[in-house]
Amino acid sequence: MPFSTLDEIDCSGKRVLLREDFNVPLKDGAVLDYTRLDAALPTLRRLQAAGARTVVLSHLGRPKGKVDERYSLRIVAEALARRLGSPVAFATDCIGEPARAAIAALQPGEIVLLENVRFHAGEEANDPAFARALAENGDIFVNDAFGTAHRAHASTEAIAHLLPCAAGPLLESEIRALSGLLGSPKRPFVCAIGGAKVRDKVALFTHLMDRVDAFCVGGGMANTFLAAKGVGVGNSLRDDDLDPAREILVRADGKNVQILLPKDAVVAPSFDADDRSHVVSIDDVGDEMILDIGPATAKIYSDTLSHAKTVVFNGPMGVYEKESYRAGTRAIGDAIARATKHSAFTVVGGGDAAAAAMLLGFANRVSHVSTGGGATLEFLEGRKLPGIAALEHA
Repeated sequence: MPFSTLDEIDCSGKRVLLREDFNVPLKDGAVLDYTRLDAALPTLRRLQAAGARTVVLSHLGRPKGKVDERYSLRIVAEALARRLGSPVAFATDCIGEPARAAIAALQPGEIVLLENVRFHAGEEANDPAFARALAENGDIFVNDAFGTAHRAHASTEAIAHLLPCAAGPLLESEIRALSGLLGSPKRPFVCAIGGAKVRDKVALFTHLMDRVDAFCVGGGMANTFLAAKGVGVGNSLRDDDLDPAREILVRADGKNVQILLPKDAVVAPSFDADDRSHVVSIDDVGDEMILDIGPATAKIYSDTLSHAKTVVFNGPMGVYEKESYRAGTRAIGDAIARATKHSAFTVVGGGDAAAAAMLLGFANRVSHVSTGGGATLEFLEGRKLPGIAALEHA
């Protein structure tokens, strides 16, 4: 790794300023999804064992630079303590006297979570003065928040220039896994890609085109590719501009990369007409909506994925949140799990892909599930992420 890691840092008795991504969904005073909290537990336990005084920074939601109790991290501190099995103190601000007092009370091996860094406008502005105020809380900065590494914010970028710093184990594991897709991946390399819009993933298609052997395309973006090839997709979600899809198809053809598109689909008269959903050939969509890939398509995609040696899953095949439209994504997940069992290196690429993998039960049957959303996408697009670049510079 082109930066220091936690293995190289003596944390005993030190105030370790640890950036985590605890931007978790909340409802009625409770955490709905513990994935990001659980992902940070090994790092926290490691710092506890090393005798560090751990000071955790995170953001939550979009409070727009001012205090908004709907986005307080107090609930997260309580949930984290339960998952960790040991106390987690909470400070009512991430800078100033509340932070200083809470940190001063820490003994080696203890942890405090500071209030939402986005309660200050200086966070998203990457303000040097706010970064200095944060840096006063620690002796060492450890960035373990891959999910925010694509943002040049004060608690991810500017602060890395002010303290001795290192990458945390979670961020390090993300970089290793995703780099394995971009370096010299074993072939065949297949990308199962879904989501709403082609235009949001043009850069991903372009960057992976020199590495993959095939794309298995689902979701709304499959409708756009189908329309670009002259196939009628009825009232299905698709991009208005078909030129990016046409350009990708031409480029793939020139590079001998397969772009597999649905042969059949699960359709319904409208999004809410689940009781009227049925399977049709892709040429018989009529004026209905495509809401999932059909069983024939799922079999073709599954066969392709099952024989791959490297796989990245970057988006569901349909509206997986609904029982009527998740069979395609479940079949893809099972195929990726089979490939993993036969020694393939498989990565679920964060965001909706990770949520689908958790819901449908294949997250623990793949090589790696990314905790990033936008960060994962930008990394796979070949972009330099500011939070990682700052660690490299340091």
